[in-house]
Amino acid sequence: MSSNLLRTIAKMQKRFGSSSASVESSVIGAREIVGFGFNGVPNYVDRPDFPLPAIRFRADTADIKALREKEKGDWKNLTQGEKKALYRASFCQTFAEMNAPTGEWKSIVGLALCFGSLALWAYMGMKLFVYNPSLPDSFKEENRQAQLKRILAFKMNPVDGLSSKYDYENNKWK
Repeated sequence: MSSNLLRTIAKMQKRFGSSSASVESSVIGAREIVGFGFNGVPNYVDRPDFPLPAIRFRADTADIKALREKEKGDWKNLTQGEKKALYRASFCQTFAEMNAPTGEWKSIVGLALCFGSLALWAYMGMKLFVYNPSLPDSFKEENRQAQLKRILAFKMNPVDGLSSKYDYENNKWK
């Protein structure tokens, strides 16, 4: 956000010359600059860690100007509604509103559950359509016996394999 503001200020400086007053007034309008702000640029940001923005939230209207004059006197003369109106003219949110929970966790949990259900459906589809529910032919007893005869005929692993446990002279297991 601040980089966009800086680009806008640079464009305004090119357009209006280098006077910072014309640039600031074209960017912030009629709002009053009340301090240095977060980074020295006249912008408004609600942040709990930096509660003093550089400019007021709203431009002064006739009602707010009258309240600002009344504010210079005794604050006991201001009503609760007038104090709130002054606060809302300077700030957009209270600390309670800034720190209030947003409910973002609900969307995160919802997306996690959606992805979990998609993964479960993908697993069920693979199990149903891709994987063969029956065992391959090599697991049948006759094929296992044929494979054992082949291992013995080729004398595979004669040192410590199955062939080492077979007596080839007597055609029986040791």
